[in-house]
Amino acid sequence: MLTVLVLLPAVAGIVLMAARVPERAAAWGWVAASSVVVAMVAWTWWGLDPDGGIQYDVKVRWIPTVDASYHVGLDGLSLPLMALTAVLFWCCAIWSLRRPERARSHAAIFLLLETTCLGTFAALDLILFFLFFDLSIVAMYFVIAGWGHGDRQRSALKFFLYTFVGSLALLLGFIGLFLGSTPRTFDIVRLTANPPWHDAPGTASLVLLALFIGLAVKTPVFPFHTWLPPAHTDAPAEGSAVLAGVLLKLGTFGFVRIAMPTLPDAWQRWATWIVVIGVVSVLWGALVALAQTDLKRMIAYTSVNHMGYVLLGLGAVGVLARENGDAADDIGSAGVAATGAVVQMVSHGLLTGALFLVAGILWSRGRSYAFSQWGGLSRVMPGFGVVLAVAAFGSLGLPGLSGFVAEFEIFAGSLAGVPVAVTVAVLGILLTAGLFLRALRHLLTGDLTVPDGVDARSIQDLTASERVSIVPLLALSVAVGLLPWLLLDVVGPAADDLVALVAR
Repeated sequence: MLTVLVLLPAVAGIVLMAARVPERAAAWGWVAASSVVVAMVAWTWWGLDPDGGIQYDVKVRWIPTVDASYHVGLDGLSLPLMALTAVLFWCCAIWSLRRPERARSHAAIFLLLETTCLGTFAALDLILFFLFFDLSIVAMYFVIAGWGHGDRQRSALKFFLYTFVGSLALLLGFIGLFLGSTPRTFDIVRLTANPPWHDAPGTASLVLLALFIGLAVKTPVFPFHTWLPPAHTDAPAEGSAVLAGVLLKLGTFGFVRIAMPTLPDAWQRWATWIVVIGVVSVLWGALVALAQTDLKRMIAYTSVNHMGYVLLGLGAVGVLARENGDAADDIGSAGVAATGAVVQMVSHGLLTGALFLVAGILWSRGRSYAFSQWGGLSRVMPGFGVVLAVAAFGSLGLPGLSGFVAEFEIFAGSLAGVPVAVTVAVLGILLTAGLFLRALRHLLTGDLTVPDGVDARSIQDLTASERVSIVPLLALSVAVGLLPWLLLDVVGPAADDLVALVAR
């Protein structure tokens, strides 16, 4: 079933192109295929045992000379990200019903992109992980170059070159893990059970460095983030939503699935520096976002801020493991930090995906994201004001929404190991609150202002497809904020298992 779940979107995309399905029907075909994926993920979630480790395991012989196989499976770390992927792509499919141009190619490339993301989260083999990871770069390049705006060709090329170079560093790290394994293997489960280079700390550190660079570029964190703002600014709204909501998580998930459990000693040794990079990303992302003059670039920089929190939590796991070993109480604190990091990945995907779709509404109405060209929109677009406000408050960590649960868990779990870093990182929440309140003031309050050439009387509030694509993301954020156990009960046991592996 898991293989069908992973490959179904790509197969649907190939059918749409090969059968030359009419444009409008192809758009609805994307909606149908994404709906099936959502239903399959829901069924998989229902059947998962949170305490059961890797489940839905499928392993098929592939490259026997290096012990590489088609090996996929799910646990409480990967399934929430699979669910996020399914929901966000479904919302983007609904959103795209409003733009029929080249709909068949548009649907096909997004369906391929969905398979690459699902495959990366499900992969339990390094070569398979790399295959899906790299194909996601190719698919997103065509999304930006084919359906973006502005200087889209340059932004797409910059995105591709940056992330492709990062993936080459990642491949070097994977080869390093293979060479250090006994017996040699690319299987993630076997590498986790018997970590390579445990008796060669210098080599383990170099391998971790290669993995870190490759994953940090994809995440991205400071200073590997410079490809992100132009890619987001010139991508179509649905492309930005997927890029921020899902593709950035391929990097952070790589830390959780590969770097931490396969190189536990090296992760402990360098954990303090990882925490520092996380805190710098939190502050840098918020400060630069505060200086932006258009909504989309501001949202792009908040992704650097939010991914910094993830790195802070994961780094704190290494610090606690290094200082306290496998003491039960400290594993509890580290488990809370690791759980918060995964919840932050999910929360960021929901809220930032919604924010980029909201930004797309501005572009469709006036071809501008600039704060100076919009104002008083709550008067003529009350629905737009509501969804923007809810997404903004969620991103700044307001209680009752998923962002608060994620950041609270990260801070509560990390405080015992890195109190100074947590104290400094809290400033990021204040900066984030300031930048989002500033955006709400510019866009929603004051006199009605619209870009030149736009008739204010003709501005339409949210269409049906816009409401259906944005509201479910915000509703899920509210559900996690009010009923966090729905997510924590799945993530928590797997996060504790991860901490136990790092603390060996």
